[in-house]
Amino acid sequence: MRLRNLFCSTILVSIATLASGVAFADEKPVLTVYTYNSFTSEWGPGPALEKAFEAQCACDVAWVALEDGAALLARLKLEGRNTKADVVLGLDTNLTAETKATGLIAPHGADLGGLKLPIAWHDSDFVPYDWGYFAFVYDSEKLKNPPQSLAELVDGKDAPKILIEDPRTSTPGLGLVMWLGEVYGDKAGEAWAGLKPKILTVTKGWSEAYGLFTQGEAPMVLSYTTSPAYHQIVEKTDRYKALVFPEGNYMQVEVAARIEGSAHANLAKAFLQFLISPEAQKVIPTTNYMYPVRDIGADLPPEFAALPLPQKSLLLSAEDAAAHRDDWIKSWVESVSQ
Repeated sequence: MRLRNLFCSTILVSIATLASGVAFADEKPVLTVYTYNSFTSEWGPGPALEKAFEAQCACDVAWVALEDGAALLARLKLEGRNTKADVVLGLDTNLTAETKATGLIAPHGADLGGLKLPIAWHDSDFVPYDWGYFAFVYDSEKLKNPPQSLAELVDGKDAPKILIEDPRTSTPGLGLVMWLGEVYGDKAGEAWAGLKPKILTVTKGWSEAYGLFTQGEAPMVLSYTTSPAYHQIVEKTDRYKALVFPEGNYMQVEVAARIEGSAHANLAKAFLQFLISPEAQKVIPTTNYMYPVRDIGADLPPEFAALPLPQKSLLLSAEDAAAHRDDWIKSWVESVSQ
């Protein structure tokens, strides 16, 4: 009986070993992508991009979603070389110089031929995947006479209440800091002091601010010139409109990058190349509601053609943005958040 039990046990161990070997062989590599939460939401581009990329990579895409783009840099700084990320997606040019300085970013190796942006792009570390203009979006049913300039919003005594995002955690919030810094220069602190009485709430990220806006908490919110396209396409309403100001609107180019030391370097490179492919770019306009970085022809919804375009585009270089970022955020903190 003992010999029989031993023989059976040996067979069972052998079967278990073989089974575990098969399971191990069938395991797919997991590509971990740090991004912001609206990107991975059910209405964001994440689900469609994940499905399309997994169909060709024999891998699993695992999203790690944070509040907003600026929080990504803070997370990478905190984790350092111990980060689990293979790719970071959702930074913009206001953060790229500081992100590169961490030493965590590796050259992307992607073919950028065929990209179409308002600016020339030759960065070897960051891959652009969409772009747009920051703007104040207003509810035309609640606000009949919106401010017609940045100066009117800042200085006007009757200017409406607005919702904005925190520049320490949100790329739109940081974009507004850069916007006012570019327009007002050394007097940006005074501009923030003028804007402070109009600020109803400062949120950590775009999703929270825009949600409060659509719930009717305030008639204006810091968002994008492209945001009304969502309401036109999905809700069939032109109630929400974006303002372009004569002082100019600040541009945003969102980027992705791969992490140095990632165990899935080739997979990360493939993902970045996929991100700027025609297949992926067709997903961007009606999920992230931003402009694609390549010409997608008829796949760009006609609603985008009717969106307002600023006559003046503002954008600091990555180096200038890094040079001013801390001082301008400090000015924001001293003027607004206290």
